[in-house]
Amino acid sequence: MDKMLYLGMTGAKHTQMAQTVTVNNLANANTPGFRGDFQALLSDEINGSGQFASRINSMGADRASSMAHGTMVATGRELDVAVDGDGWLAVQGANGQEGYSRRGDLQISAEGLLTNGAGQPIMGDGGPITLPPYQSLSLASDGTISIVPMGSGPETTVALGRIKLVTLDESQAMKGDDGLMRQKDGAAGEPTTTARLQSGSLESSNVSAVESLVSMIDLSRQYEMQVRMMQTAKDMSDSGTRMIRME
Repeated sequence: MDKMLYLGMTGAKHTQMAQTVTVNNLANANTPGFRGDFQALLSDEINGSGQFASRINSMGADRASSMAHGTMVATGRELDVAVDGDGWLAVQGANGQEGYSRRGDLQISAEGLLTNGAGQPIMGDGGPITLPPYQSLSLASDGTISIVPMGSGPETTVALGRIKLVTLDESQAMKGDDGLMRQKDGAAGEPTTTARLQSGSLESSNVSAVESLVSMIDLSRQYEMQVRMMQTAKDMSDSGTRMIRME
């Protein structure tokens, strides 16, 4: 009975983990530049006889993310940018470390700090980008930010810096708890001059809400089946115990 119980227990455990990932995907189906995640499973350990061990918890592999691109959506907003190609925007995480995102709904804080919609500072070649008061702003395809300073005429254009764009080794890319991509080996993204920004556009999430909902229903049914398996194992054990007592 214990083998049956382990099958149900480990199955239910990892179904719950998969549900958590799917719920997070569904919650971010409308988040610009979001990359959907999936939870892979590793097989149980194999003993020396070549048989699968029956009483060892199966293990979840590292959560992985889909690198498929979302759809480009025109917004007309001057601070919206979409990365065209395989580049990534460099941003500063809450821990001060550099991370990478495709989220391009840029904002300017009261202090003039350029951030994305999640409040993460956008990095330039020299660190987080801060903008002085301006009359108008433009973003070039290479990430260069130009403004017309407050009180100046339209002929006075000042280039303030360039948004840092990088490429990642997708085989090493891993999403952290803060939602930012980093490389497993700890290496920084490679600065690139080939990636381009589309101003006035956003890249949508690559998550399909319909597929995520179907997956949630499927996972819910799997979980119910695994719980029933554990209950059946208990019922069979109780029946065996009663038979022994009757002897």
